Amino acid sequence: MGFSRWKVTAAAFLAIVGSLLPVDADEHEHTYTDKEEVVLWMNTVGPYHNRQETYKYFSLPFCAGSKKTISHYHETLGEALQGVELEFSGLDIKFKEEVMQTTYCEIDLDKPKQDAFVYAIKNHYWYQMYIDDLPIWGIVGEADENGEEHYLWTYKKLEIGYNGNRIVDVNLTSEGKVKLMPNTRIAMSYS
Repeated sequence: MGFSRWKVTAAAFLAIVGSLLPVDADEHEHTYTDKEEVVLWMNTVGPYHNRQETYKYFSLPFCAGSKKTISHYHETLGEALQGVELEFSGLDIKFKEEVMQTTYCEIDLDKPKQDAFVYAIKNHYWYQMYIDDLPIWGIVGEADENGEEHYLWTYKKLEIGYNGNRIVDVNLTSEGKVKLMPNTRIAMSYS
């Protein structure tokens, strides 16, 4: 047997053996074990009426959760080609584990931050997130009927549906409407 044929045979053998080894499950495999980490990725934010205009989610003065590390980084070839840069939310979510409403950070709302949120609300900004490659959309806030008072949605209520060891759907309900006033502290929460 020639040397090059031996290399091909050895490579095929290693590929077969490698495919038989146990692999940790995660969002790349789309299967989870109970209480395994589920990552909420923040994508973009921008005006609803001009969906081509998008910015990084944290370009608005949102705050991230306290969890700093995750077991893996997420990027697929398609995302790289589209220029999508997902950012970790910092929220601690586990598969099939219910979380009661929990404050994950607080925003010290000074005048520049208030102005940024008011601009986003006036321009009907919405944002996109992902869990297990499933897109989720939400709105930043809303104005009153006169357009004079502006409110930020501060509570992300996520309902994650599963079938066996797979996530099959995710729904977001935005709640906790808080009036934007400078020099206040706004608690952001999730469940």
